[in-house]
Order: sequence, then structure tokens, then C-alpha cells
Amino acid sequence: MRDAYAIILAGGYGTRFWPASRRARPKQFLPLAGKESLLQQTYRRVARLFPPRRIYVVGNAEHARLLRQQLPRLPRRNLLLEPVGRNTAAAVALAAAHLRAARRRGEEDALLAVFPADHAIRNPAKFRRVVRRALAAAAAEDAIIVLGIPPAAPHTGYGYIERGRPLKRAGSRPVYAVRRFTEKPDARTAARYLRTGRFYWNSGMFFWRLSTLDGLLRRYRPSTRATFARIGANPRAADLRRAYRRLESISVDYALAEPAAARGQLRVIPAEMGWSDLGSWSALADWLGPKAGAAHFFLDARGNFLHAPQKFATAVGVRDLIVVETPDALLVTSRDRAQDVGKIVDYLRAKKLGRLL
Repeated sequence: MRDAYAIILAGGYGTRFWPASRRARPKQFLPLAGKESLLQQTYRRVARLFPPRRIYVVGNAEHARLLRQQLPRLPRRNLLLEPVGRNTAAAVALAAAHLRAARRRGEEDALLAVFPADHAIRNPAKFRRVVRRALAAAAAEDAIIVLGIPPAAPHTGYGYIERGRPLKRAGSRPVYAVRRFTEKPDARTAARYLRTGRFYWNSGMFFWRLSTLDGLLRRYRPSTRATFARIGANPRAADLRRAYRRLESISVDYALAEPAAARGQLRVIPAEMGWSDLGSWSALADWLGPKAGAAHFFLDARGNFLHAPQKFATAVGVRDLIVVETPDALLVTSRDRAQDVGKIVDYLRAKKLGRLL
């Protein structure tokens, strides 16, 4: 198999995890689902498949110290720092530019695997198996491979992928053509998708050849590719800041996967590995289960999640509440409104309450 490289996307501010997630220490740096941070857990999983020299981490420059503290085994040159966040398409393009510059002329095409830093996976062995299958599928054709999660509910916070006909097999799993790639449908549409049995959640884990990614950027985001080609692999900080100011803020999903699906260049491999994107406090409560409140006391209370690490907390006669306490803030929300917590951060910005961000 060709040389394979991992790109861990460690930017973002995790606003839906306010007040625990703050600008100075966002969600991916927090030990929300275990003793290690989500970033450290992701790196540990990925490092079972890729040696450290073939793992790149893309993060925000303001988190450079945190990134180095939490990932001491990552080679310093493999930490790529963005001056400002411009969503995942820019982060992937930055990593691709570094890899293109590092590879010698005539060298065999590389394989790239993209992993979000803040997801959780219960079964690492199944994760490793499906990643190997996805890399093999990416090596075999000029296409994007995405891992699709069998949906457990009509969730409106995920992108949905409709599978088409099976094209081949990757180990014991079929690789499917993709009919449609849809971002975050409404509840009625999501329920209809589930009834068909043909849809998967978009995991945000993408696999492709370096040449495939380069071709996609040339076709769908030529200005982004040209920007990184112009500044080179080791730009001065001022040049990188100027370049990033001109970049569009757009995700890989919208920038590359959606148009690739429309042209028949997107494939999906079903991945059952116990996955969660931990996209909200409600998702974390579901992930941790009843043990999350083991240090607290509940009386005639069901479905509640209390995150108050420094205090004894109790709930009496209430249902489906999420309560999060930090030294300077308190959040109370219902489970079904946990997706809206990010709007609190918008309010704090508008009111210039920077000390709470």
C-alpha cells in the first residue's frame, strides 16, 4: 500500500460545550469522555495505525502550547498552526500543501486520512479495521471515501449520506456509490431517511489519494489551492495571516464532498464502531450514560445530566435536564435544546463579555 498519512483536525472552539469549553481551552482539549482529552484519545487511536512522523495535526495558533503539551510525541514539524480558523477545507488544504512540498518528484502517490479531533469511539479495534478498508478503497480509485455511521435516530445535527449500488468490497464490507450527500435535514426529512434504510450519518472521516484531493481542490476550490501554492510549505507568519484573511470559511463537506457526490466521485463504507461526534452536552450525556452522575444524588429524577466536578449536586423531581457548573458560570438546559447552547456564546460576543468566552 502507498504511504499513508493521517490529518487530525484540532481547530474549532466547541461553543455547544460552553461553559466548560472556552476560547482558551476548547472542547477538544477537555477530558470529557475519560481521563485523557478528546484530542489525546484521537491521537492514541490514530497512532495505532500511523507512526508519529506520518501524523499531522492542524490547530489554531493560539492553542500552540496546549497542542504541544497534550501531544508530546508528535514531531514539532507535524504541528500545523492556522492564524485564524477557516473551517475544515482550509485545514485540509494546508496539510495537503505541506505534504506536496515534502514529497520528492516521482514518488508514489500518498494516501490521506482525515480525522476530527473531538469524536469518541467505543471499539478501537473495529475503528482500525474499517480505516484500513477505507485506505485500501482510496488507493484503488480516484474518489473520496467517507465512513458512514448507521443512524440510531432521526438526528437533525448530522449530515446524511444516501448509498447507491455496491461497487466492490473492502475486506468484508461493501463500498457503495453515493447517491446524495445532504447536510442537516429537518426532523421530518431525517425520519424519512431512516425509514428507507439507505442512509448513513456522515462521520467526518475522509480518505483519498493526495492526487485526488489536489484534483478536487483544483476543480472546486481553485482559489484555496492557489493560495497555499503561492505561500509555500513554510510561509512567514505575516504571509500566512494575509493568506488566511482571503480564504473562504467552508467545511470539507460543502466544499468537496457535496460536489464530488454530484459527479459520482464519492463512496461510503458503513462503519459500526460505537461512534459519537459528542456534538452537544446531550450527546455526551447519552455517551456516558447513568454512570455520569455516579458522584451525585437523584431523587425521583430521570434523564438528567449534572456536570459539577467540584461540587456535590442533586436533582429532585425533574427530568431531562442538563446542568453544567464552572467557577464563573452555570448552564441549565433541557436535553432537547442542548444543540442551542452555542447561541449563548453568540450572545456573550454581542455583549462583549469576553471574560466568559
